[in-house]
Amino acid sequence: MTIRTARTTLEPISGALAQRIIDRDERDGDAWHPEYPFADELGPLRALAASPTTDPVFTLYLVRDAHGVAVGGFGFFGPPDHTGTVEFGYGLVPSARGKGLATEAVIGALEHAAQHGALRARADTDVANSASQRVLEKAGLSEIERTGTTVSFARELERP
Repeated sequence: MTIRTARTTLEPISGALAQRIIDRDERDGDAWHPEYPFADELGPLRALAASPTTDPVFTLYLVRDAHGVAVGGFGFFGPPDHTGTVEFGYGLVPSARGKGLATEAVIGALEHAAQHGALRARADTDVANSASQRVLEKAGLSEIERTGTTVSFARELERP
């Protein structure tokens, strides 16, 4: 299920594609930015590649810019839990940051999650990552908890 926003496209990543990304086996039409994937994304990609089945909605997505170049990833950490809460993470290659693409991708993905039954969204970020905190705030999330190393954000999702 592809998610489209004004300037981004989020394409679901299959297990086979995850393995190709890990192996850097780029093929015609992949259009991966030279900095993609970044180190933080390799763990989730490995888990997806090793999984025999994936949720068609609450999965990992390639984030493509308006030119169709894969500049990052967005991922749900599974389907909503028993309270309807879905957790997520995201990241863009350094050269794609600061342009509003992450905020747009997060907003689009959370609208998609709400359309598929999620009631609340949650994300954590490093306490020193103020840029990520701004993305989450611009996407309508509010700080709910802070530890010495992590800041947690959440928001209720509007049902369509």
